[in-house]
Amino acid sequence: MIARVRAGEAEAYAQLVRAHTGVALRAAVAFGAGADAEDVVQSAFFKAYQSLGRFREGAAFRPWLLRIVVNETRNTVRSAGRARAVAGREALFQGADPAIPESADPAVAALTSERRTLLTAALDELSEEHRRVVTYRYLLEMDEAETAQALGWPRGTVKSRLNRALRKLEKKLGTTADGRGAEGGEGHE
Repeated sequence: MIARVRAGEAEAYAQLVRAHTGVALRAAVAFGAGADAEDVVQSAFFKAYQSLGRFREGAAFRPWLLRIVVNETRNTVRSAGRARAVAGREALFQGADPAIPESADPAVAALTSERRTLLTAALDELSEEHRRVVTYRYLLEMDEAETAQALGWPRGTVKSRLNRALRKLEKKLGTTADGRGAEGGEGHE
């Protein structure tokens, strides 16, 4: 596909854009673009098109593109301020609620919303590199190799930073990796 784009076939790039717009939008929102996510993604696709000459032959396109999206998002967030970024991420999580909740039980729905809010707050307290590795790996559902490529880190660095980030999240949320409370309870009252 990249070879077709480099050969000047416009429809080939349009296919790449269609195939990767969803994950690019999720990345922009997850990294704090908020209402500017579509603009960030459009700018990222434009920059990716301009930079295709530097795209390494045989590399995966998605991690390369998402790296551009994250850089564009970071630039947008810096110019707009951190408070707006936090509000955008929370809006993403709130907007991700299904129209009909999984459970008709209002207590379960409230608990799910509370957990989402706590997770958003805990993510915001992580360092930038820890927040990025968790977001790529889990929120954008990238495998370890794609995460390493997108971040420009060796796989071992991804593993170690992800492990540290998850331990920090566990501590902040008061849960263990299996979702139980830190004292072995259910994780909630």
